[in-house]
Amino acid sequence: MPEKKDLSPEVQKIVVGMQVNELTESVVYHRIAKRVKDQHNREILERIGDEEARHAKIWEGYTKVKVKPQKLKILWYSLLSRIFGFTFALKLMERGEGEASLTYRSIAHEIPQAEEIARDEDHHEEQLIALLDEERLRYVGSMVLGLSDALVELSGTLAGLTFALQNTRLIALSGLITGISATLSMASSEYLSSRSEGSHDTALKSGLYTGAIYLLTVAFLVLPYLLLPKEGYMAALLIMLGVVILIIVAFTYYISVAKDVPFLKRFVEMAGISLGVATLSFFIGIVVKKTLGIDI
Repeated sequence: MPEKKDLSPEVQKIVVGMQVNELTESVVYHRIAKRVKDQHNREILERIGDEEARHAKIWEGYTKVKVKPQKLKILWYSLLSRIFGFTFALKLMERGEGEASLTYRSIAHEIPQAEEIARDEDHHEEQLIALLDEERLRYVGSMVLGLSDALVELSGTLAGLTFALQNTRLIALSGLITGISATLSMASSEYLSSRSEGSHDTALKSGLYTGAIYLLTVAFLVLPYLLLPKEGYMAALLIMLGVVILIIVAFTYYISVAKDVPFLKRFVEMAGISLGVATLSFFIGIVVKKTLGIDI
């Protein structure tokens, strides 16, 4: 590497930060790669890790200092990869680099080729990340089906039952029976649908992903009715609707990062449908109770 002139203190600080970041991400990629069983994905992760280490070396040629990776950042993204999958964790990490173009422009007067180097590096990394093939992301369609159906159907059911029964225990009992039955129905329907489309190898997993997401959603939505006293049905309804919003935010954010799709449009669509059905069902519960004259 050719000799480079000393950097000003301000630029030195910026470039050292970039060097630490590249070195840290190299460790993250290599650590995650060790846990990945699929050879195709493991090789890509190792290649990106090597690229990040090479980038750190480039910046070291300018800073002339040795740096250490950020241990907390390594632990954080390693944990995220275990819980949410390596694609989500790595794309979130790459998003977290901030306004890189502003950083490169700020050092261009001392390192003229900085922006070009960074652009080439980022483009190569994006190409490699696009080649990753994580199993759970192949079943996003099944996960969306299970989640959206559970949110719409069960939030509507619980909202209607809230006014009709006015007893958290009865509402929870009815919601659990409905939710578990619907889980089995959705899982088997997804399995049969995948089989009929010729996806014999993935049909079972599609059904399991749909059922698992549906059942998990049922548990979260029914939980407020189980925890609050019998007369706290209205508070349970409000908490349940809040849980619906939180689930939609979390899942939509996960999909937007992992699949590179717009967040706001998907969130508004899912939230609007779920809350709209819940509101309509609540008023249906009022009408049905008044019409039939049932008092529980």
